Amino acid sequence: MHEIGFVQGRLSSPLDGRIQAFPVANWRVEFPVAEAHGFRLMEWVADAESLDANPLLSPAGRHEIRHLCSAHGVRIGSVMCDFLMVTPFYKGSGRVGTADLATFARVVDAAIQVGIPDVIIPLVDGGRLERAGDEAALRDGLDTIVPTLTPSRTRILFESDYSPPRLAEFIAAYPADRFGINYDIGNSASWGYDPAEEFAAYGRRVLGVHVKDRPRGGSTVPLGSGDADLAGIFRHVAAIGYQGDYVLQTARASSGHDVSVLCRYREMVAALCAAAGSASRASKPA
Repeated sequence: MHEIGFVQGRLSSPLDGRIQAFPVANWRVEFPVAEAHGFRLMEWVADAESLDANPLLSPAGRHEIRHLCSAHGVRIGSVMCDFLMVTPFYKGSGRVGTADLATFARVVDAAIQVGIPDVIIPLVDGGRLERAGDEAALRDGLDTIVPTLTPSRTRILFESDYSPPRLAEFIAAYPADRFGINYDIGNSASWGYDPAEEFAAYGRRVLGVHVKDRPRGGSTVPLGSGDADLAGIFRHVAAIGYQGDYVLQTARASSGHDVSVLCRYREMVAALCAAAGSASRASKPA
């Protein structure tokens, strides 16, 4: 069974009008709220604005995170490194690049200590690979992280705006046991990519899925109101034998944190999963 979770902060009021941010003052409260509404999976957020205050990066904070997970039956399946869209270590040089890489290494080590299986690198917006040498600098930096990963189960997932052929070529250079792709439904719709081409190119490397909707060239909208072919995408996901979870990175309700809206989105995803699974089984020869 796929778990359907949410991105941290979706159960809190938005900070400064941002759709996604670490809920500094409310992060503890999200655990009992999640439990009360049947959510057992959370994606942690590490953003640049509040990284120094993020409990993931302190021993006492990690202890409290583990306690809250146990007390409320909530699992943290991934950490989204949003800070890399502001301070990408593969774009810095000299001391700046070294310091940014050290920060990323701290987050990876913290994820390992908490038992978070996936660390997501957003190669989009300010973190996109756009200059000559960015790919090589990313690889060089990650080569220093791999020894840290080896004794653990933690993996690195890339979220990228590359076209399907280019992303397939990019991910092929990384070992499949430690690196994969986090597929963002809404982003791909916004960029106008063809899901059939995407999953044919690199579907077997998809290890995580963000669920949201966007119109082509636009920003996040309520699930089902954008240009994402949700039913088709879930059929593609089922066809590759995807075993992972789904994380709701959906549009905010008008109130900012209407839990009932998030629950409704969860029901939509569960129905899409069930329909895609039925279609996949029906298509297999008896």
